Amino acid sequence: MSANFHRFGPVHLLILSLVVLLAAALAAAQRRRLPGRKWLRTSLGVLLLLDWAAWYGYLAIHGQLRFPDQLPLELCDVTLFLIAITLFTLSQAVFDLAYYGALAGSSMALLTPDLWEPFPSIGTVQFFAAHGLAVTATLYLAWSGLARPRPGSVGRAMLAVNILAACDGVFDAIFKTNYMYLRAKPESASLLNFLGPWPWYILSSEAVALVLFLLLYLPFWLSARDHMLPNADHVGK
Repeated sequence: MSANFHRFGPVHLLILSLVVLLAAALAAAQRRRLPGRKWLRTSLGVLLLLDWAAWYGYLAIHGQLRFPDQLPLELCDVTLFLIAITLFTLSQAVFDLAYYGALAGSSMALLTPDLWEPFPSIGTVQFFAAHGLAVTATLYLAWSGLARPRPGSVGRAMLAVNILAACDGVFDAIFKTNYMYLRAKPESASLLNFLGPWPWYILSSEAVALVLFLLLYLPFWLSARDHMLPNADHVGK
């Protein structure tokens, strides 16, 4: 991690707070049923893609976009595209995957950032912008009621993550890259530090991912159950 960036220091806490506050503000605006609500979510989707395009354009201009590095093969990269698709289409099937990828993946990157440059540099600012916007957009969609994970989404999301990990694993093995940290842990402290040495931390992360996904789905399961209870009581009478 960058020596001049302190995890959970004032700047880090400010960034995390802004992510949540912006999501809450957007969700509140959506729920007010004001004109232009579709413009709100599509603009957020465009902003996500523009941020991604600007970053890769910057790398290309400065000669840093080299194969096999800097490819959008990380879980957070795929999640960003899934969220953008959801913002444009409100596809519940896509949101089933984006929801868990953002709140269990991108949010973890925000909490334990693996920074490779001094902060604030273009790279580190873009890191927080991309991951922060992904989490903001996901919370906005869920809190506004525009999208919600459906029954069975935990299993589908786990399957999708494992398919991506398998593809990245093959790529990593061939080109000696480290997408999804499948060949080595990040240099900065992260949750993976508590999950054992390689390759055991990969297996341990499966269990952690499942627990996180179940916890993320729990509020929606409880909400659906509570809505069913009055109907059940009525039938019983």
